[in-house]
Formats: sequence, C-alpha cells, structure tokens
Amino acid sequence: MSRPSSRRTHTTARDYPRTARLNELLREIIGDELERLDDDRLQLLTVVGVACDPDLRHATVFYDNLEGEAGDDDTLAALADVRVRLQAAIGRQARIKRVPELAFRPDPAVRAGEHIDGLLRELHHDEAADAGPTAAGEDGGVGDDA
Repeated sequence: MSRPSSRRTHTTARDYPRTARLNELLREIIGDELERLDDDRLQLLTVVGVACDPDLRHATVFYDNLEGEAGDDDTLAALADVRVRLQAAIGRQARIKRVPELAFRPDPAVRAGEHIDGLLRELHHDEAADAGPTAAGEDGGVGDDA
C-alpha cells in the first residue's frame, strides 16, 4: 500500500511570512511612486528591497543607482525630500495599521557585487596584458593582405 504524499500542492499565506509579503508590497508601492516623480536625481534609481520591522515602526529601503557611490549624496537628499510623499502613498495603498517611517540605504549586496566585478575585470585585463601580442595572434595582429 502506498501512503498519500504529505507534500502540499498549493501555497497559502502561511507559507509566505507576513513581513516578507509586507516588504514586497512596500517595495512595489515605493517603486511605482518613484516612477511618477519628476526628479532628475531619482531617474537612475532602483528599489532593490525593503526590510520592515515586525512592529511596523521603521522600514529600511535598499536602493541602487547607476551612478554608483558617486551619486549617493544626491540620491539620499532626493529620497529625504520625497520620504513623506512615499509614506503617504503607502498609507493610501496598503492595508496596514501603522505606516512605517522610511529610511534609505544603498544596497550593500549590489555594491559588493560591483566591487567583485571590478576586481575580476582588472584581473582579466592584467592577464591579457601579460600575454602580450600572442593574445592577438602570432604576427601581432597584422593581416596576410601584403
């Protein structure tokens, strides 16, 4: 006799914790609201994730911008300027008893990945420079058209 499988065939809200669902909802609301803003300092911004405290008092919004660390000061100033508007949008769209106070931080995982990519590119560039003309061909890249 075979036993029925104890594996579930569907997922429920209990399978996906409340804070994780709330973090994703806040990320979507903030991202949509930032798209509506007409601020040049926020044009190259991506909301990577949100980490909300379980008591809903504070939420950290992790972002990345294409300017990298060089644009962090302008980006943080722009986000500070629109923080109240973003919190108001959360209050309108989310059904939560308390709207968290937003804090903004660059995403450390993205920055670490960019740093590792830069190191790998530099390593690859150094290896190509050490290989010399043999990397371009035995004749130094000159064709046989002569």
